[in-house]
Amino acid sequence: MASFSYAQPKKKTDKQPVGSQKVYYKSEDRSIFDKYSAYIYNKTNLPDNQLIIETAKFFLNVPYVANTLEIEPEGLVVNLRSLDCTTFVETVFALAMTAKTKVLTFDNFCSKLRLVRYRNGVINDYTDRLHYTSDWIYQNQEKKIVKNISKMPGSKPLILNLHIMSSNTNEYKQLNGKEDLIGKIKAKESEINSREHYYLPAEEIDRRASQFKSGDMVGFVTTIPGIDISHVGIIYKDGKKLTFIHASSTHKKVVINKDPLSVFVKGTGRNTGIVLARARF
Repeated sequence: MASFSYAQPKKKTDKQPVGSQKVYYKSEDRSIFDKYSAYIYNKTNLPDNQLIIETAKFFLNVPYVANTLEIEPEGLVVNLRSLDCTTFVETVFALAMTAKTKVLTFDNFCSKLRLVRYRNGVINDYTDRLHYTSDWIYQNQEKKIVKNISKMPGSKPLILNLHIMSSNTNEYKQLNGKEDLIGKIKAKESEINSREHYYLPAEEIDRRASQFKSGDMVGFVTTIPGIDISHVGIIYKDGKKLTFIHASSTHKKVVINKDPLSVFVKGTGRNTGIVLARARF
C-alpha cells in the first residue's frame, strides 16, 4: 500500500520563503481538496498524464466563473468551487503534482499551485503571475513541470507581438496608474516576444494526432491582436476521438468537449492552430 503524509503545517522559523505567502481560500475549498485526496488516494502511482486526466475528470460539471484571481493585494487564490479555463489547467496540474508526491496536504497543494502560477513560484506583485500562456509554458518548462512539444513535424514558427496588457492598462485594476508595474509588464511582453515559438496549424492536427497524449496541455492560438492564446484545456483521447477537457464559457462548466479538437479549432473563426505542453513532473 502506498505511504501518505498528512503532516501538520511546519512551524514558523526565522528563515521564511521569499515573496508573499498570502493565500485566499474558503473552508469549502479545503473540503473539496479533502474529497479530491480521497478520490485520488489509490491512483497516485499512475503516470503523470493519467494522473492529470483523473484529476481533470474530478472537476467535471464544476461551474465556470471568470476573473476569480483578481484580489488585492496579490496573493495565491485557491478556488476549487469554480474555475475558468486557465485556473482549471493550473489547478489540475498542481493537484496532480501534489498527488504524485503522496503528501496530500492542503499546504503542499498551495505550494505546487504557487509554483505553477507564478514566475519562479514567488509572489512579489501582480507582474509575477504568468499572464500569457506562452510565458506560462516557457517558465514551467524551466521549472521542469512541462515540456513544450509544439515543435513537431508540421509545425510552423509563431511570431508574437504581445501588448494587450500594456496597451490597455486601464482595463486592469492592478496596473491602472501604476507606472512601475506597467514598466514591468512591458518588459515581460518584450522578453516573451523575443523568444522562439512554434505552433501546430489547424489543418495539421488530425494527421499529427498520434503525437498527442491524454493529459497534454493545449492552448488555442488566436488572431486577436496583442495576445497569443485565447483558450486552454487538457487533451483527452477517447478511443479514436481526439478531443479535450476544459472549463467552457459556453457551457458554463467543466466539460469533455463533444467535438473533435480539430473541429473546435476550425469552428471558432479566429484560431489558427494550437500549442502543446506535456507534463514531466
